[in-house]
Amino acid sequence: MFIPFEQLPDSSRIWLYASSRNFTTEEEELIRKVLVDFCNVWNSHGKSMPTSFEILHHQLLVFAVDQSELGASGCSIDSSVRALRELEIRLNTNLVDQGKITIRNKEGKVRVVSALGIKSKINEGEITAELEVVRASLHTKADLQQLWEPVLNSWMNKYFPN
Repeated sequence: MFIPFEQLPDSSRIWLYASSRNFTTEEEELIRKVLVDFCNVWNSHGKSMPTSFEILHHQLLVFAVDQSELGASGCSIDSSVRALRELEIRLNTNLVDQGKITIRNKEGKVRVVSALGIKSKINEGEITAELEVVRASLHTKADLQQLWEPVLNSWMNKYFPN
């Protein structure tokens, strides 16, 4: 069952998906409609789960489930990925592929880049020490309070010269 995101407990499990581009206002309206409908029927082993989603920075999509009474099963997670794949087709964007890195500059502009060739991107200056990256260790809604970390404090640190 859909619950407004702010009403879910901080302990709710999250999944973060990054779009390969920003959503338009119209696309965000479509996403909200499709995902409210999906959340209202999303279940685990036939039992309804308190679920929600949030769109961040016009490019990041967060699914959340309050697992205090019933956890998301593998089948229920698969159904959420299928719903996102359908949205990918409708929006002509990439959401579920995992080989991406989400970075943000000082002005707050968010970009999603391929994780392939990360060392080259750093050496060529496409990814610099001044950027922030989405933390790799996000598991709960509370973790979203520290969504970003400096690139030099992230797993990419090893690719920067000392």
